[in-house]
Amino acid sequence: MTSKIKVDNINKVSDDSNIIKKCGTTTTIGSGASNPIVVDGSAITLGRCGGTVALASGATQSGFGRTGTVDWQTGSIKTATFTAVSGEGYFANTSGGAFTMNLPAGVAGAIVSVVDYTNTFQTNGLTISPNGTDKLGGTNATAILSTEGQSVTLVYVDATEGWKNTMDSTSNIIGTVPFLTASVSGACNTLTTSGNCKIATFLGPGTFTVCQASTTPANNVVSYMIVAGGGGGGGGSANGGGGAGGFREFKSPITPYTASPRSGSTPVSVTAQGYTVVVGAGGGSNGNGNNSSVLGITSALGGAGAGGVGGSGGSGGGSGRNVPTGTAGGVGNTPPVSPPQGSNGGAAYNAGGGDHRGGGGGGVTAVGCSGTCSGNGGTGITTSITSSPVTRGGGGGGGAENNPAGTGGSGGGGAGSRTSSAGSAATVNTGSGGGGAGYCGGSAPGGNGGSGMVVIRYKFQ
Repeated sequence: MTSKIKVDNINKVSDDSNIIKKCGTTTTIGSGASNPIVVDGSAITLGRCGGTVALASGATQSGFGRTGTVDWQTGSIKTATFTAVSGEGYFANTSGGAFTMNLPAGVAGAIVSVVDYTNTFQTNGLTISPNGTDKLGGTNATAILSTEGQSVTLVYVDATEGWKNTMDSTSNIIGTVPFLTASVSGACNTLTTSGNCKIATFLGPGTFTVCQASTTPANNVVSYMIVAGGGGGGGGSANGGGGAGGFREFKSPITPYTASPRSGSTPVSVTAQGYTVVVGAGGGSNGNGNNSSVLGITSALGGAGAGGVGGSGGSGGGSGRNVPTGTAGGVGNTPPVSPPQGSNGGAAYNAGGGDHRGGGGGGVTAVGCSGTCSGNGGTGITTSITSSPVTRGGGGGGGAENNPAGTGGSGGGGAGSRTSSAGSAATVNTGSGGGGAGYCGGSAPGGNGGSGMVVIRYKFQ
């Protein structure tokens, strides 16, 4: 006969408290308020009021049912076709291409969820395919999720309707970055603050780096001013003044300041990347200036003043001693843009008998004067993009023999010379033209053109 031990209660030796207690149809394991297991004829109770029932590491559960939730598989982002498991939720990354989520065999109460992980369903949709003859919303057919940021929860109900969508979110909740952040690099380049705006000023080459763009597209549209290097004055005898470098400006609606009359160039919306900044140098005697550029926008070099016909460019250089009276200067706004980036150079005046006068270089807003009016340089342009009104882009004055030479245009244009001296240099970082040389037997140099500059203004708060 098999041995048996028959006992109703098992108690501790130390304090005689219950370890196992049998009372009628109920068996209790443990004692007092900490009873972990109670067994009677119709129920098994695990834990106690206020306690916790936990599965050991690696253990699984079955038969307890679900509460309408899923376990999200955060450690397994899906990037290719897969078969879902009831009770699981998935993050689907379709940035590399569309794929399919196959549903498990339908069992009443089965539940599956999926969400657009990279907000790319609108480009590469996720196909949901039911198993075998199972239905999806009453039809044995596939469905495609094609809304950006979409998430759905499907529950299998019965053979009539199959899988039903019980929760559908098409809202794409993304943290907002209200304003962009940026930095500048390069010697002599600065980033300053004016009210709610930052002002990146480039006096030389460098990089404007957008560290983080705004999630509000309008706040990524920046204001800018791009000034090219001015042309050098004509060297030799009574030669033309240099033309100003091209001037281009755009004022963003979100960066308040008083813009120039020529504001209105192409708007630019920046993204998170580095933008190379080119600041054009001014031209030397008889030399054109150099282009300036940033954000895909270029301002054209200032044309050189000359003894012949002045050079063309942002603004044209004045013509000089070696061409007939009335010979026009260089052509401004070359290549053409709207609004114009500059003006034409002035015509020469050569009457003979020691009366030779070079035309003034074109300024941003005005044509250089003809030698008949002493060849004054054309006027520059004023903007407050740097938070105070500054005039730049004046044309260089024409040189002369015996008669008064041309004055430099407002904004930094160099004055022309009379008799045997060199033309005056333009002010640096204004893009103005240099002054033309006076009469000295052909050897006096023209003044250097002014270097350009670039300014970017954006809202940061």
